[in-house]
Amino acid sequence: MSVTPFYGPDFDFLTEQDPDIAEILLSELHRQQSDLQLIASENFTSTAVLAAMGSTLSNKYAEGYPGKRYYGGCEEVDKAEILAIERAKSLFGAEHANVQPHSGASANIAVYAAFTKPGDTVLAMSLPHGGHLTHGSKVNFSGKWFNVVSYGVRADNELIDYDELRDLAIKNKPKMICSGATAYPSLIDFEKVREICDEVGAIMWVDAAHFIGLVAGKAIPSPVPFADVVSFTTHKVLRGPRGGMILSKSDHAAAIDKAVFPGMQGGPIMSAIAGKAVALKECAQPAYQRYAESVIVNCQELAAALEKEGMRAVSGGTQTHLALIDIRSTNVNGKVADQRCGLAGIVLNKNAIPFDPESPAVTSGIRVGSAATTTQGMGKAEMREIASFIARAIATEDEAVLANIRQEVHALTARFPIYTK
Repeated sequence: MSVTPFYGPDFDFLTEQDPDIAEILLSELHRQQSDLQLIASENFTSTAVLAAMGSTLSNKYAEGYPGKRYYGGCEEVDKAEILAIERAKSLFGAEHANVQPHSGASANIAVYAAFTKPGDTVLAMSLPHGGHLTHGSKVNFSGKWFNVVSYGVRADNELIDYDELRDLAIKNKPKMICSGATAYPSLIDFEKVREICDEVGAIMWVDAAHFIGLVAGKAIPSPVPFADVVSFTTHKVLRGPRGGMILSKSDHAAAIDKAVFPGMQGGPIMSAIAGKAVALKECAQPAYQRYAESVIVNCQELAAALEKEGMRAVSGGTQTHLALIDIRSTNVNGKVADQRCGLAGIVLNKNAIPFDPESPAVTSGIRVGSAATTTQGMGKAEMREIASFIARAIATEDEAVLANIRQEVHALTARFPIYTK
């Protein structure tokens, strides 16, 4: 299989200058092309995004904002950032956009800085129930600097317990309420969260890192009309470069911008901002809307097929790009399943399920996502085939059998090549 045009003459030059790094790049390209990429946090960017990321914009230091930089020579990079801002506002119907955060975690730090001070109370989703490290984990800045009160899902349906959320909000009077998660396969009722925030006078923050691409594709409801602030990453379903972004009401624009710079980072990565602009333009096309819809359909098919293989989809299935699968019926834990699938060329991750009896290092579940395989052009038939691969891999410790499954996996991915001439 030939490599992407992005690795053209420049790659030949890299090979001459640093063959060690060049070999790693080629090996990683081969891994992405050959194995099944089911990590819900990952996707394949377009070659246009890759080109922007590897551009000369990387050379420019641009502390500040367009028209208000601390360095000269920013006339051209200003144009790139303005384009990214305007495209973000248009795509999401937002009043304000900040495209500078280096990552989703950086964006979240800025949200805390804009609306709270250390010691303030924040409500956020429990990590064991699907939340994120920056939503109050004790090993993270959020749990160390803030009084984070966690809410979770109901035991009977594994959906967010909005009654518990309201009760906790009334009892604790939080400065801010965060909704959003990394392992929650259902939709969030943003209107209900808005009502609770209004009742207690809290800022409504939505961490949309996982599902913002589905919002961009108009495949699921948007949190933007309801939330004071929405933070997210740009590299999941959104299919852009690795990075972060923040949308907000215009009333909060000054606080958000000040929190990002100079509050928590210096010069922005202008090549990444250009990559974000490219991705946002791609997201505005009808083809992307069809893609976003297919991501959900594929993930639902994958979850249903895994259930037919004897596993259980948490909360009864999925309404998004990810599914959380309880694999206790296989008598194999998440850690072992992750390892066996890896040997079979299936890249996914072990994941805690709600009320998990296992430790976070072991888990009783796995998390699978459909963003990358859908980018490759796979459909419902391939999802059923993938479910069979996963079930067979989990069921065996025989490395020869796993190697045979890997050959089948590679035969499948060869039919849906990425980054080829």
